[in-house]
Amino acid sequence: MCALDRLAPCLAAMLTGIPALAFAHHSFAMFDMTKDQTVTGTVVQFQWESPHSWLDLTSTDKDRAHIRWSFEMGAPNALYRRGWRQSSLKPGDQVTVVLHPLRDGRNGGSLVSVTLPDGKQLQGSGGSAAPASPQRAVP
Repeated sequence: MCALDRLAPCLAAMLTGIPALAFAHHSFAMFDMTKDQTVTGTVVQFQWESPHSWLDLTSTDKDRAHIRWSFEMGAPNALYRRGWRQSSLKPGDQVTVVLHPLRDGRNGGSLVSVTLPDGKQLQGSGGSAAPASPQRAVP
C-alpha cells in the first residue's frame, strides 16, 4: 500500500472539518436576529480591527443615568466595501444605532446600521447585519 493511499482518507477527514470550524466562529446565536432595537448616544470608542470591529457608546435612560453599549460589527474589509472608513466614527459623535440585541438582555448587540451626525447612514456587514423583517421588528 502506498503512503498516499493511507494519507488520503486522513486528509479528506481533516478538510471536511474546516468549514464547520469557520461556521462555528461566525455564529450569531447570541443575537436575537428577529428584533431590531434603536439606541441614540455618544461614541466612546470605535475599534477598527479584525476579525470584528466594535463600537462602544453611552446613552441615557429616562432617569438620565448613563448606559454603556457595545456593538459587534464585521471585519474592516467588509465594512470598507459598505462605505465605512476608520475615521467614520470619532469619540464624542452623536449617533443613532439600529442593532439586533443580545439575547441575554445585556446592553449590546450586532450592529445593523448607524446614522452619523451629518445624517449619513452606514450599514453593518455580513450575517450579523441582516435587518429583521419589518413585521417582526421591535421598537
